[in-house]
Amino acid sequence: RNCSWGTDPPMPDNIILSHFQIAPLLDNNAPSTTSLSLDLGITTVEIHKAGAGWELPYGQRLMPAHLEAIYDDKNGCFLFLDGELEKIQAYSPRTDRYYSLMPTLRAPTLLISGIPMHRIKDTTPLEDTRHKLKALGKPYGWVLDTATGLGYTAIQAARTAAQVFTVEFDPAVLDICRLNPWSAELFTSPNIQPLIGDSADLVPTFPDECFDAVIHDPPTFALAGQMYGGEIYRHMYRILKPGGRLFHYIGNPDSRYGATTGRGVVVRLRSAGFRVTPKERAFGVLGVK
Repeated sequence: RNCSWGTDPPMPDNIILSHFQIAPLLDNNAPSTTSLSLDLGITTVEIHKAGAGWELPYGQRLMPAHLEAIYDDKNGCFLFLDGELEKIQAYSPRTDRYYSLMPTLRAPTLLISGIPMHRIKDTTPLEDTRHKLKALGKPYGWVLDTATGLGYTAIQAARTAAQVFTVEFDPAVLDICRLNPWSAELFTSPNIQPLIGDSADLVPTFPDECFDAVIHDPPTFALAGQMYGGEIYRHMYRILKPGGRLFHYIGNPDSRYGATTGRGVVVRLRSAGFRVTPKERAFGVLGVK
């Protein structure tokens, strides 16, 4: 949406920029007054040419060096604060992995050691999330999201579910979420409960038949093999109510990884008691108790 104010708009919590937003400002023929999104495409504000740079509504100024640094990093999103740029990234000693926010035309994705955590080829992170929830069926009641990531699944599930519990293994990921404008509802929605921990440890602690649905979208088997094991599947079956549904994201069924991993997942889910149906468009399977 486009926001207009008679005076300067309220200062946003953070100014977050990527090459998608600032590319038009590098055009020598850009008008002296134009619009710019300071939250990765959610809203826009009016900015003005000021000398060699661009004046924002809050007294800050984007200079050519800022614009060039942002534009040159096509895989980075940047926090602009007090005239300085800081790339949104983190190293986690807990996992020995690097995390960073990677821009798309709309909502960004999360890179884990350079691997995107959403499908972005011929789709978007939000569309990828919608496919998963469509494969699950309309979320209602209590929902468990076993891998928070940027929180898009939890946020969309909370539109219809009574309560969403979402588990993130690494606190460094939530630090990045707090800077991602598209993740804001993860911390403000009254029916989303973020949890820190390993789902492989937390799922066994939940009571029997307390969830209506589980969304299981773990990292790859190489990064989180315990999330693909028979033990966690048996506990997921136990904590689901009769008729409860599990959507398990696996990966492209036409790829070698997706096909190999998928076969093992289906065998173990069926052994745990689930009726399993492929959901190829969502790159996963649906299990029903």
